[in-house]
Amino acid sequence: MGFITALRNIFKIPELRARVLFTLAMLTVFRIGAHIPTPGIDGEALSKFLLERGGAVMSFFDIFTGGALSKVTIFALGVMPYISASIIFQLLTVVIPKLQKIAKEGEEGRKKIIRYTRYATIVIAAIQSFGIAIGLETMGGGQFIQEPGWTFRLVTMITLTAGTAFLMWLGEQITERGVGNGISLIIFAGIVARFPEAIFYTYGLVKTGELSVFFVLILIVVMVAVVAGIIFIERGQRRIPIQYAKRVVGKKMYGGYTTYLPLKINSAGVIPPIFASSVFMFSVYIYGFISNTWC
Repeated sequence: MGFITALRNIFKIPELRARVLFTLAMLTVFRIGAHIPTPGIDGEALSKFLLERGGAVMSFFDIFTGGALSKVTIFALGVMPYISASIIFQLLTVVIPKLQKIAKEGEEGRKKIIRYTRYATIVIAAIQSFGIAIGLETMGGGQFIQEPGWTFRLVTMITLTAGTAFLMWLGEQITERGVGNGISLIIFAGIVARFPEAIFYTYGLVKTGELSVFFVLILIVVMVAVVAGIIFIERGQRRIPIQYAKRVVGKKMYGGYTTYLPLKINSAGVIPPIFASSVFMFSVYIYGFISNTWC
């Protein structure tokens, strides 16, 4: 009942309704763009080839982009370059004194760091997309490329880099005018988009007898238990007791009470695994292209 009440309140409050609808509209744009092919590439044939040769590793990487990576659509890089750039600058802010000084300048300093992060995102995306373009020309004897050459490389690099820049802008718009953190919602939307396909695929395996119903039920129970465990750890706190001393102000006495400082067990959240996945994803992916591992 609480969920239904909250859902009704969304449409009763004009500002909240506008924010929710704006968020849904931006996520719809993201999902449409994830199916727009990069010029000069046979996306369907390439996707089939990569998923067959890449196996579980490629399928895992493809989850973060909602299927755009395996088809090399305009959003193939997703927001991972932006996340990598953001975390890199967070680390550099601690190490480099000049960045430390900028970060302490308040709102103006924050804007400068964001601007530098955007520039770094473009550079990272350009390098990754150029590596992908070169690898595509050698993959499968170049059968997935219509006209290989420098024109194809430059067009692919510009297209994929522009796609990442657009997603970065899309995430910022959701954060400012929508609901929640835009970048996180884009990643979430990409992951959730694969659920229907996974469900139908599992149903097909059960129907053909390759999987038993009992095994599927066990799998569902394990999934629920894992999610419950993650939520439990995420909400876990270590409470540090704080004792306030008594003090006299005028004729009144203040303080003398005890409270606590809540420290989250998982204070870093999902940033470390996302950053590790981002680095590992494109390191292996580009290496697979360049070394022709999947060919």
